[in-house]
Amino acid sequence: MARGPLPLPVSLDPAAPTPLHVQLREGLRAAILDRRLPRGARLPASRVMAADLGCARGTVVLALEQLIAEGYLTARSGSATRVAALLPDDTPPRTQVAEPTGTAMPSLSRRGARLVAAPARRFMAGPGVPDAFALGRPALDAFPYAVWARLLQAEWRHGPAERPDPRGSPALRAAIATYLAQARGVACEADDVIVTAGIRQSLRLLAELLLDPGETALVEEPGFPGIAQALASAGLRPIPIPVGPGGLSVTGIGPLLRDARLAVVTPAHHYPLGHVMSLENRLDLLAWAEAASGWIVEDDYDGAYRYAGRPLAPLRALDRGGRVIYVGSFSKLLLPALGLSYLVLPRGLVAPVNQALAEIGPAPPGIGQWALARFIEDGHLAGHLRRTRRLYALRQEALVEAARRHAADVMNVAPMEGGMHVIARPGPAWPNALGDAEAVARLGRAGISAVALSAYHVGPPEPGLLLGYAAVPERAIEPAVRCMAETLRAAG
Repeated sequence: MARGPLPLPVSLDPAAPTPLHVQLREGLRAAILDRRLPRGARLPASRVMAADLGCARGTVVLALEQLIAEGYLTARSGSATRVAALLPDDTPPRTQVAEPTGTAMPSLSRRGARLVAAPARRFMAGPGVPDAFALGRPALDAFPYAVWARLLQAEWRHGPAERPDPRGSPALRAAIATYLAQARGVACEADDVIVTAGIRQSLRLLAELLLDPGETALVEEPGFPGIAQALASAGLRPIPIPVGPGGLSVTGIGPLLRDARLAVVTPAHHYPLGHVMSLENRLDLLAWAEAASGWIVEDDYDGAYRYAGRPLAPLRALDRGGRVIYVGSFSKLLLPALGLSYLVLPRGLVAPVNQALAEIGPAPPGIGQWALARFIEDGHLAGHLRRTRRLYALRQEALVEAARRHAADVMNVAPMEGGMHVIARPGPAWPNALGDAEAVARLGRAGISAVALSAYHVGPPEPGLLLGYAAVPERAIEPAVRCMAETLRAAG
């Protein structure tokens, strides 16, 4: 006699702050791991589960699809959903390994010794840090996991098995080119696009290909330290140029400009101050690149997130001399774990960059590229950006308003026209002796993540705190701001 589905050992609380599909997913996972749902057990049909739990069928489907993608459940067309026979948490038995009798001390190079001796500087929250207010984290609660899981499964079943192309998957490069032309006004072809593992890899490749060791490159001050570090690791000499309300300006910097042949800029939304590069400064920068036979790397890391009007056209759209290399990333738009970025090259650089990649590689992570291509082609990326653009605007508004109500004495938080973070500058009651680095440490002990603005300066620091809001649900913002205010006041 066929065994029917087991009753579900899960209940949902509509009043809880956790979304219902997350409650169901975690409840089922716990029941599987606790053996309340044994391996091979058959689950009720999704409609039956929805009726029993008093929720929408879509809620059940979303939870089940993620558990299937994670390997806790199995489902085949025309058959019931069952608990997997082999769970992802299963581990092989441990074997005894002889302990080494001694520990050899590593012999580091001079460069390695400098890296180890350098003080650790935290610019992005680690895995154990709370989401309020970690930088660089997108809204994972808004990501379409069910769609992504289906595409990844399809990639595993039907994806290409050949050796990864060092330029990136042809399907993904074509999808990126089409998306950029439609959404960002960047006219390019698939052959112009190179998929990389991040902007640091991109900068090292470009620096080694275009400049010789000891040559100078212009970087923004303040700016993301990883840019200067990547250029320095390639043997270049990064020169910080102060950024004003109109972005980086090349007028009035004299000999620094004459010696430089590369500039790395964030014209759509300067990081971290949020300034937009003015048209005058853009044209001056392009004129310098043409006159000096130089190159401009345009880092459009979050140019899609603009809350006042349409996203601004990239600098690349003004380039008539083929001097702008456009850089984008999917890690901040979608999932940090993707680890995929891309370059859009001027036509004259396509052949030499392809040759360099064939020689030095390595290819970017292969798994996920086909799925990402389909994600873009099927319109999921455009839809996700529309949803998160509205969501981030609401979350920024909630953070600014909560700071005004609960923390105006210790910090001043002004809205930004785009991006995924705001800056909290010291208010009148901010303790005089409290530096922003110490404030970050105190907030971390209180469970709040922030980054010191002074860490982004090479010259005299400007105190403040960078607060990321994209990953923080609105309901969590006000309590976190109250905690921040209390922590800062207690430091006086």
